Amino acid sequence: MWLVFALASALLAGLTSILAKCGIRETDSDVATAVRTAVVVVFAWTMVGVAGSFGQIADIDARSLLFLILSGLATGASWLCYFRALQIGDVNKVVPVDKSSTVLTIVLAFAFLGERVSLATAAAAASIGLGTLMMVERKDVADRPEARRGGWLPFAILSAVFASLTALLGKVGIEGVESNLGTAVRCVVVLAMAWLVVLARGKGGLVRASPRGELGFLCLSGLATGGSWLCYFRALQEGPASVVVPVEKLSVLVSIGFAFVVFRERLTRKGFAGLCLVTAGTLAMVAL
Repeated sequence: MWLVFALASALLAGLTSILAKCGIRETDSDVATAVRTAVVVVFAWTMVGVAGSFGQIADIDARSLLFLILSGLATGASWLCYFRALQIGDVNKVVPVDKSSTVLTIVLAFAFLGERVSLATAAAAASIGLGTLMMVERKDVADRPEARRGGWLPFAILSAVFASLTALLGKVGIEGVESNLGTAVRCVVVLAMAWLVVLARGKGGLVRASPRGELGFLCLSGLATGGSWLCYFRALQEGPASVVVPVEKLSVLVSIGFAFVVFRERLTRKGFAGLCLVTAGTLAMVAL
């Protein structure tokens, strides 16, 4: 059953990127992260109420709470970096780099969770890593002013690193905790972190200045993210992190497909070959 939740998470995560891109054309990326997170928090705690998990809050032990908080901080950092990268770069360039966190997650799961990594798994991970490298083409955005100030790639890489930490910390923190409740606790941490960043950078006034249409897309993106999270952490609770994470990363197919339809973003032949390697590696990992 965990595989169904992982696939659902991938679909919703793919939609998240497209909806978010529509919402950050003029809206500041930090503000966008904070707005989306507020929507995710409402969604997550609504699901806690539906699941009847409020009574289990007091049962969360100190260790689980600590790791859920750390996972939330990692998520917040990942989101801030991801949406900055998405605002500067193309969806079909940023998303693959962010999803390359699969490889790092496998390494960390082996090192810290003791999850077995076979030769076949290592080969699949290598395929994902190579495919990601083939899809990264900074020259495509080199003419943009934002790119000359640093570019999208560093932010996308940091997003991938923090996403890997999110999965590992979340896997530990979710043990013995109802998945909806665990997701909601993490969301509160992300919300606090996102708005602290907005206020610390003096961007509070930019919320009202954001176009209403973009705020609508950000809210829809938040709903998609909330649904993806709920499915993702339910899958993590029941399945191995080294397989759940790669399945979720198939969202890259959804994102790139919609990026072509909505934004007319096209992959080069090299990029398409890289996408095939990423997909083949992910599917091979699921079949192992």
